[in-house]
Amino acid sequence: MEEFKNKVVIVTGGAFGIGKSICQEFSRLLAKVVIIDKNKPDIEYDYFYKGDISEKETLIDFSKIIIDKYEKIDFLINNVGLSKGGLFSCSLDDFLYVQKLGLFAPFALTKLFLNNFNKDSVIINISSTRAFQSQKDWESYAAIKGGIISLTHAMAVSLKGIARVNSVSPGWIDTFETKFSDADIKQHPANCVGRPIDISNMVLFLCSSKSGFITGENIIIDGGMSKLMVYHNDEGWVYSD
Repeated sequence: MEEFKNKVVIVTGGAFGIGKSICQEFSRLLAKVVIIDKNKPDIEYDYFYKGDISEKETLIDFSKIIIDKYEKIDFLINNVGLSKGGLFSCSLDDFLYVQKLGLFAPFALTKLFLNNFNKDSVIINISSTRAFQSQKDWESYAAIKGGIISLTHAMAVSLKGIARVNSVSPGWIDTFETKFSDADIKQHPANCVGRPIDISNMVLFLCSSKSGFITGENIIIDGGMSKLMVYHNDEGWVYSD
């Protein structure tokens, strides 16, 4: 995709996992990759800023540096998100911290770069299928992933003519090259567990001109796992309390 050459892409949390894959793919296509992360990536990109995106001062400082260095940006990938548990394990302070990472930071970065998006710019927010399905004690994570989908369609409307905005909701993505059991694999209709490249491929598509008529949408990439109906004693599923 020649269209990505020399385009400026910002990725939050680009040092590991899905974020790392996104950075690698953009770099391979000769984009100028900028990362903000608490951890230093093991690959050298065009610019790395070490910082915690839950902190307002960090985001302000980062945006000033990037605007001074590049003036304009083309793609903003809001990738950071984590869980601190839920009602039974998450402190009030931890819950607020997760919301700052997963909701405040994407909003703040978009606002800080509002006057610096190039023509045909794109914002991609990484959500999760946990915005729609839950396990016990996952409220902190479910809240940011549900919220980022709503923030996505709201920003898509507000940024009409400035940037297209979409979200991607990964399902089970293996970031550790794990050896999975047959049961882990076969519970996915796609007959495999996802990989980071499955997400970065979609991010690249949504940033390309091929998706120019797509904005305000959430794309689920989970191997069909969330489409599988689960009943007791059906296809080997057994409920145990």
